[in-house]
Amino acid sequence: MTAAACPEDLVRAVRAAGVRDERLLRAVRSTPRAGFVPPAHAAHAYEDAPIPIAHGQVTTQPSLSATMIEGLALTGVEHVLEVGSGLGYQTALLARMAGDVVGVDLWPDLVRAARRNLARQGIRNAEVRVGDGGQGVREHAPYDAVIVSAAFPTVPAPLVEQLRPGGRLVQPIGTGGREEVVLFERTVIGLEPRQVLTLASFVRLHGRFGYPS
Repeated sequence: MTAAACPEDLVRAVRAAGVRDERLLRAVRSTPRAGFVPPAHAAHAYEDAPIPIAHGQVTTQPSLSATMIEGLALTGVEHVLEVGSGLGYQTALLARMAGDVVGVDLWPDLVRAARRNLARQGIRNAEVRVGDGGQGVREHAPYDAVIVSAAFPTVPAPLVEQLRPGGRLVQPIGTGGREEVVLFERTVIGLEPRQVLTLASFVRLHGRFGYPS
């Protein structure tokens, strides 16, 4: 293992990134990232860095995930939609922060792995399914919060429609490579940007309301 060998190292990195939500810091501390990365990369699980996974995808840097989750201002009761679940680490953090989570990812093998990883950690309030994330999961709408872990220049219309009035949405806005991670709120007149949380690099959002697969 490297020097950064336990969740507490990630807690320090998340704090250094400016995250102050103590519930979120506890979630990072209690969620072993080593259980959510490919075995070949387990030695690097507690480094605050993306990790490559299948299909040219990467996991989101933990401090970046935490920054995005903090923007949702979760209290523990929310119904959350996650677009781009990957291997389930961010899903696990959301599950510890919210009432329940519906995750969606394009790749069936990643979804199967995420389900296994979540089950091994005893997380039962998260469901991950195969689908086009930009279309959301209409049958479980409306959502109190939506988090999108892939870049596109605009927020897909179905995600706006499935977000309840007053709900929050976080998405990297850009073409993939260097984005503004923006916090939005749904108001009576539509989706309104509230804050740029950070700058970051993301893979592109693919699907009917994203880039062609």
